[in-house]
Amino acid sequence: MSTDQHRATAAAILPLVGGPDNIGSIAHCMTRLRIGLHDRSLVDDEALRALPAVLGVVEDDTYQIVLGPGAVARVTPEFEALVAEGRRGTPPAAPPATATAPPPAAEPVTARQLAQRGAALKAAQAARNATPVKLALRRVANIFVPLIPALIGCGIIAGLNGLLVNTGRLPAVVPALAAIASGFMSLIAVFVGLNTAKEFGGTPVLGGAVAAIIVFPGVAKIDAFGHHLAPGQGGVLGALAAALLAVQVEKWCRTWVPEALDSLVTPTLTVLVAGLATLFGLMFVAGAVASAIGSFATWLLQYGGAFAGLVLGGLFLPLVMLGLHQALIPIHTTLIEQTGHTVLLPILAMAGAGQVGAALAVYCRLPRNRSIRTTVKSALPAGLLGVGEPLIYGVSLPLGRPFVTACVGGAAGGAFVGLCHQLGIAFGSTAIGPSGWALFPLLDGSSGMGLTVAVYAGGLGVGYLVGFAATYFFGLTRRMLTDLNAGPGSIPATEQQASEAAMA
Repeated sequence: MSTDQHRATAAAILPLVGGPDNIGSIAHCMTRLRIGLHDRSLVDDEALRALPAVLGVVEDDTYQIVLGPGAVARVTPEFEALVAEGRRGTPPAAPPATATAPPPAAEPVTARQLAQRGAALKAAQAARNATPVKLALRRVANIFVPLIPALIGCGIIAGLNGLLVNTGRLPAVVPALAAIASGFMSLIAVFVGLNTAKEFGGTPVLGGAVAAIIVFPGVAKIDAFGHHLAPGQGGVLGALAAALLAVQVEKWCRTWVPEALDSLVTPTLTVLVAGLATLFGLMFVAGAVASAIGSFATWLLQYGGAFAGLVLGGLFLPLVMLGLHQALIPIHTTLIEQTGHTVLLPILAMAGAGQVGAALAVYCRLPRNRSIRTTVKSALPAGLLGVGEPLIYGVSLPLGRPFVTACVGGAAGGAFVGLCHQLGIAFGSTAIGPSGWALFPLLDGSSGMGLTVAVYAGGLGVGYLVGFAATYFFGLTRRMLTDLNAGPGSIPATEQQASEAAMA
């Protein structure tokens, strides 16, 4: 997609979210444009979903427009520029005809109803997710999500370097690639400290300064309570705790330090107090927790095998719905920091495979419902690449039963990968973020790349097949098939209640 097309997409989105004056904040993650809105009622959800470049919308603490990996990083700066122009009084350029939404009347009725039901379910879930624990998990996720692009880039370079080492090719290049791949990971604690302080209202550089203590080689000379520290001990968990403490110390200082002395006293006390607590407490505690996480993950797959994979793969979609999947981000990062990859992510990715299989079954079972089949076809490529929101909120979740059978497919794929781990074919992902087919370049294992890729592909295949079969035979009742195959029309209230009860 060219720059003009990215700008056209941004120009098409802007009026549908209320224009420049309705935008409070703009950010993006791996797949979504995240917008803070002043007035939610000004957003035209249906028109947004109808845009060719939009894969779906998700409402959470921000309004999130799913554009897909790659595209979102290019559309976001164009969107920011158009918002800035609009606030200066320059109207955004009108989007070309290919980027505008079709008139609502042209959209099939059934697809619109599914989208409305998906939006209602999302809104209800967002309200349930506004608990202190889940809000805290979101803030933790906000710390780690900005690090994902660097994790992906360094992970792929590390995989390429490993391939060169194993084949003995380009030996002169290997040290350079090793330095490029490892540099970020050696200092990831500093970036976690910066983002933590920023997220919780402190001065980012002070959070980074305290977190930097953890990776400083000189800590090996410190004897704390009869034990010598190791550089990196505690890792990202220690950095997170250290920066949180620094934020609290900084805020406490600002309550009593005179303004004339603030620039000298506050940063000094913040770094000193939080630094001492990090050296003589937090590094030990966080190090023990990080070691326990690594040991438990290894034990879980070594002895739990297929059962552990079944549970992880089957429950991941519900965890996403509940917002609890964000608690896994620091765990993934800790495992990557310890071993170079996270063994959990390939198993959790099987949930997306079950979702794809379920969507394909819905497509096959509804031959006369052009609207739902069109939704499936448009969302399927993104689903294969691990972007599951369009299929979840546009197809399976509003229908109810297919969401459950998609979880069954994810459980089967997870059980397959877990069984292979138990048999000694252990592998993981060198980065977090991608899923589905997009995870192949990030796979890393001790059994060789060929076998690793084969097992992961086998897990995806099992997830596709079981998700398809479970949905084909059990995902749609006779009443649902009759109503949904009758052509454009409404889903009866009794069937809506039945599907919602099945989902619950």
